[in-house]
Amino acid sequence: MTTLFVLLQAASGVALSKFGAAMGAALAALAAAFGIGKIGDSALRSIARQPESSGDIRTSMIIAAALIEGVCFFAIIVCVLAIFM
Repeated sequence: MTTLFVLLQAASGVALSKFGAAMGAALAALAAAFGIGKIGDSALRSIARQPESSGDIRTSMIIAAALIEGVCFFAIIVCVLAIFM
């Protein structure tokens, strides 16, 4: 709870909406990194279990990672626009 108060006091010179947008961009980037890491982990475990289907698993992994990156870029762009607009 005290960390929140410290962050809010540090953001007193900046509009609170801009601080929230910056936190949103950071959260979107962290969530995307976590999601892509989970996809990679699951894909490597699946390939280790069934090496003969590695091509299909790799293709599905790349498509899922690309979709997550697209959503992350969209969220970051929205947050950056909120900061500068």
